[in-house]
Amino acid sequence: MSYFKGKGEDIIGLTQDEIDVCYIDKCEPVILKIKPDLVINTAAFHKVDLCEDEGEAAFKVNAVGVRNLCEVCLKIDAVLMHFSTDFVFGGDKNRMIPYNEDDCPQPISLYGISKLAGEYIIKYMLKKYYLIRTCGLYGHAGSFGKGSNFVDLMIELAKKGEKIRVVNDQVLTPTSSKDLAEKLYELIYTKKYGLYHMTNTGQCSWYDFAVEIFKLAGISPDLKPISSEEFAAKAKRPAYSVLDNRNLRAAGIKDMRPWQEALRDYINEKLSRGRIN
Repeated sequence: MSYFKGKGEDIIGLTQDEIDVCYIDKCEPVILKIKPDLVINTAAFHKVDLCEDEGEAAFKVNAVGVRNLCEVCLKIDAVLMHFSTDFVFGGDKNRMIPYNEDDCPQPISLYGISKLAGEYIIKYMLKKYYLIRTCGLYGHAGSFGKGSNFVDLMIELAKKGEKIRVVNDQVLTPTSSKDLAEKLYELIYTKKYGLYHMTNTGQCSWYDFAVEIFKLAGISPDLKPISSEEFAAKAKRPAYSVLDNRNLRAAGIKDMRPWQEALRDYINEKLSRGRIN
């Protein structure tokens, strides 16, 4: 969780130990004490396969937690910024047109359903919100829940000499968290509330993403493409979940750069820090 007060001059970041959005009595006092102008909710149950087994826990974070934040924001007239996912769409393999914000969601996993429930709660309860759908995030901070990101995972597996098999029939847009943050900052000060898709531009399969990672990192692992059926994940994934940042452009904010450029900068920074041997 992060809180903004004023024009970026007073920023307070809170960990899960300091605030628990799942329980109103564990988040309301914390937020009321700070009285922020903007609440940015980064809490999520986003282990997609685990959601299939722990659906109640997923909804506790992704829906009930969102409701709790909405209630508190209403009390102090704060704006809520919340993150959703490309997984609210079903994306069959024949679809080749990016989803815009007016397309009808049709999630095919409990994770996607729980995130869509959170979206509906925000739209029902609030007028002042930024609802952000993004896709394929990676960044230097990593993920508190997952412990890594796809880029770092691929590099670690390659360094261990493991055989790497990546699905080639799920198409997405890898997105740099750094690029996303820059656009979020722009969006906040437009005060143009609503639903926004925010990703880097372009598209690729997860396998193509892995190929580009290894090319930029100068690594030649044992990498082969497989189908989603062969991978046999517990939760279904959309075969196509590319997002069109239409509303962002309508708000006067330029598209993010191509995903390949963002990835190159990320890899180059890791190389410069000696984090890729």
